[in-house]
Amino acid sequence: MKRPLIKRRGWLGSVLALAGCGLSERPYLEKRAWPLGVQRPDKRAPNPRRHTLLIRTLEAGPGLDARGLQSLREDGSVRVDFYEEWAVPPAQGVEASLRQWLAGSGLFAAILAPGSRMEADRVLEATLTEFIAEPTKNRARAAMTLVVLDQRNSGTRVLAQRTLTAEAPLANGEAPAIVAALLQALQALLTQAEQALAGL
Repeated sequence: MKRPLIKRRGWLGSVLALAGCGLSERPYLEKRAWPLGVQRPDKRAPNPRRHTLLIRTLEAGPGLDARGLQSLREDGSVRVDFYEEWAVPPAQGVEASLRQWLAGSGLFAAILAPGSRMEADRVLEATLTEFIAEPTKNRARAAMTLVVLDQRNSGTRVLAQRTLTAEAPLANGEAPAIVAALLQALQALLTQAEQALAGL
């Protein structure tokens, strides 16, 4: 009764050995981390006669807590790349870019962060809702929602609520092209955010 068991083990070992050979022949793919951030083309000094603005932590929409580059397939499903990813979560990178962009806009006396001891005249709450490439349509999209609150006079009043969307042309579905297109879309999105705040 032991001989069939020995043969079975030998057959199983051969299968595992073959499988191991197949795995070892696969090329090793190293992850790449892409920096997520844009700089405004000009920088204006803070205006001490204007309001102070508190920018609360940017929220991430569904699925945007993943670092992998995202692209929309033809069937409508989202592909999240495992080997090509952002250096920081998208919402974190977009928030940092938004802060420096508005700090250099000259629209405010100061840009404040959560936990600041300074009193904020106005508060900006934002959610990143889209940050994705669409290779089938040769474009990349970035979108966010903004809510601006007035906190003066010992109260809170909603000043504005906006949904902003920006697009940029996408050369191809490769990672470098996706990164370039999404950063271009982000720059356009931040320009829209500045215009929306300037109009209040």
